[in-house]
Amino acid sequence: MEYPLQDIKILDFTYLLPGPFGTMMLADLGADIIKIENSTNHDLMRMVPPYVDGISAAYAHINRGKKSLTLNLKKKEARDIVFQLVKDYDIIVEQFRPGVMEKLGLGYPQLKAINEKIIYCSLTGYGQTGSYSSRAGHDINYMALSGVESFSGRKDSGPALSGIQVADIAGGSKNLVISVLAACIQRLRTGRGDFIDISITDGVFSMSLFSTAGFLADGEEPSAETGMLNGGTIYDFYRTSDQRYLSVGPIEPKFFQSFCEITGCEHLLSLAASNENTMQKSKRDVAEVIASRPLSYWVEKFRNCDACVEPVYSLSESIANPPITERDMIISITNETGTTFRQAASPIKFASGNYHAAMAGSTPGYHNRDILASLGYSESEIMTLIENGAIGTT
Repeated sequence: MEYPLQDIKILDFTYLLPGPFGTMMLADLGADIIKIENSTNHDLMRMVPPYVDGISAAYAHINRGKKSLTLNLKKKEARDIVFQLVKDYDIIVEQFRPGVMEKLGLGYPQLKAINEKIIYCSLTGYGQTGSYSSRAGHDINYMALSGVESFSGRKDSGPALSGIQVADIAGGSKNLVISVLAACIQRLRTGRGDFIDISITDGVFSMSLFSTAGFLADGEEPSAETGMLNGGTIYDFYRTSDQRYLSVGPIEPKFFQSFCEITGCEHLLSLAASNENTMQKSKRDVAEVIASRPLSYWVEKFRNCDACVEPVYSLSESIANPPITERDMIISITNETGTTFRQAASPIKFASGNYHAAMAGSTPGYHNRDILASLGYSESEIMTLIENGAIGTT
């Protein structure tokens, strides 16, 4: 089976979530990726429980399809291995704070001197420039600094944590993938590589297009529960009598009419463009009606109706029901010992096939010998590298 990106070769210096999730997407599409990991201080994602066959299930997921090479990059011999790899693996993805790779002798200018066509992508929380560039941060901080949290959550309780890392993945991982593929297309056309500076905070800020566009146009500050999509209209979550939740999103008139007819709230049809006080009263009416019945009742009522109303599923329910069950979104793959991991599949579907990497993320340094042998290192030379601490043991 031919994969869309099977000729793409990447050295992956990323760790934890944002970078590895992005390179996992590329691996699923066939990119040949070597994950270079610190031989003395492994990726902390390896410590996230639960474990399957001694490997973190989360690590095995987001590092599937990648070869593991453990190096101590403070050693010249380890850096020499990278220099040799860069002649062929001409896309670099790294996630250190600005300046770290340069101090190791592995920055863009240094590697470009070896391979002038190199594509070098640096993914950080705040980008390579500005006063925040060297500052530590996590998803919650990027969301906060982007302004998004100021108009998320509830008026009375403030910002709310999400169950997923929106900034890391949507603002970081996916922009990494887009930028690397764009640079590959440009290189095909021009013969030149490039340096890419991805800021996760920039990424999540750019996603607030409705609120930001409005503010830049009229200067009105957005706030929680005032907009069309953040709780200022009927569009919201409502609790049912059995303490479950229903998602209600009938924005368009035809959907809103269907919703009102099914819930018996036809009196709301004339209030669609009402003021804030009336809208909050309408929401209380809707909440009272929905709270009078269990979730199963509303699921059945809306089953054959286009009203943009759906149940809030638990993860187990999501995995066991449409649409997930009908979209090949759970796959089973094995690691190097044959142990099976069930994982979420790639969401990108092609007419030619639903692509995903064949192997789960491996134990540290599992591919050390194979990679070094492909570079011409003998077994005795490999043993010397292990003895002097330049590479890790498998």
